[in-house]
Amino acid sequence: MMARAEFFLIKTEESIFHQILRSNACMAARGELTKRGKNNCSRTAEAKAGGWDADGKGPCAWDTFTHQGGERVFKNQTGDVACSSYTLWEEDLKCIKQLGLTHYRFSLSWSRLLPDGTTGFINQKGVDYYNKIIDDLLKNGITPIVTLFHFDMPQALEDQGGWLSEATIEIFDRYARFCFSTFGDRVKHWITLNEPNIFALMAYDLGFFPPGVPHNGTGGYQAVHNLIKAHARSWHTYDSLFRKEQKGVVSLSLFAAWLEPADSNSVSDQEATKRALAFEVGLFAKPIFIDGDYPEVVKSQIASMSKKQGYPSSRLPEFTEEEKKMIKGTADFFAVQYYTTRLVKHQENKKGELSFLQDVEIDYFADPSWKGVDWVYVVPWGLRKLLKHIKVNAWVECKYTQLCEGDKVCIGAFRKRGFRYQHVHSWPGKSRLRLELVRGNQLLKGFKSGSQS
Repeated sequence: MMARAEFFLIKTEESIFHQILRSNACMAARGELTKRGKNNCSRTAEAKAGGWDADGKGPCAWDTFTHQGGERVFKNQTGDVACSSYTLWEEDLKCIKQLGLTHYRFSLSWSRLLPDGTTGFINQKGVDYYNKIIDDLLKNGITPIVTLFHFDMPQALEDQGGWLSEATIEIFDRYARFCFSTFGDRVKHWITLNEPNIFALMAYDLGFFPPGVPHNGTGGYQAVHNLIKAHARSWHTYDSLFRKEQKGVVSLSLFAAWLEPADSNSVSDQEATKRALAFEVGLFAKPIFIDGDYPEVVKSQIASMSKKQGYPSSRLPEFTEEEKKMIKGTADFFAVQYYTTRLVKHQENKKGELSFLQDVEIDYFADPSWKGVDWVYVVPWGLRKLLKHIKVNAWVECKYTQLCEGDKVCIGAFRKRGFRYQHVHSWPGKSRLRLELVRGNQLLKGFKSGSQS
């Protein structure tokens, strides 16, 4: 067994990064960023790379989705060119260096490496492209953090059911094994799935993301079920075949908006908020970090709704006992991507409408006083509360390996900033290390809440 620690990877909003990149703001921004220690920006393959059919890349579901038109994306834009990172990597690298970044997270395009999604044919030009990115980053003292899947399912696999198909679990595991084998000698920080909680909802329940076919109240849960098992399988693959030699870490990153009761004195709003957080974060965090199974409130809520709607059993699939054992503990750190906060009010599903959101039985909205752009409102105290929520629920008791020890990222950086840690348990030859993300009596003191606590 390995020791455990609390670690948070917070995402920098991509659009902000790319507004800075390729502009005269690079040098001006550097001073502020480098004052803060470890700095990370990220990019997604589909949204930033462009070169959608260049050098043997196969189409992904977003290529098909955007090419079909119909105003399903803003002004019928596509990812054909995007930010042209595929051809302008050298320019991006210059800006990354000017910004003084220590870490750079990017996602691999599954269909650029494996055009039909399987290892039956490997696109060497895709491999060369990512090898160059990784090597260039390392030559410049920048740590690569690599995401295997960021919403861009190869179209060939989407045609076979995508994440609704249980066969995708094995196919994803083979893809992950290929990536670990090909890049793992240099990549030590892996994210299997980016924001699978929001992806499953948007793609397979609501149909707002490709393939664009809604399966209200059923598809999202089936996708969640398969995504969790695919992540767990790939984690075990790394753990059994690559960890000893490569000494890296593997997790997934979850989308998490902080949710606050609209009426702090309303018991129904308080319960609705707890329920919503269980559906939003706990749906993935509890099985992976705690016990291999979904939160009880999620299971009971969906079962109750399903019964009212005339289903013979719950619309939420069940894990077998063997699967629970396989899923439990399959993360080496906790990665969360916070953007904004919402207020939550209980709203009964009186009509028995069929959808993921109706199962939660809430209404959610922003406070009129909050400032923001589009759906992202600036609520810094929400991040503080989110991290406290993660800590209280013990999801941060994740496995601890070379992310802290080898790179000396966590312990050294946290101690210098006043965070404390202690050994709380030991196994033969191993320590269970608990990093308390506290400075004085405050959690992450930099995110002060004012009157919020």
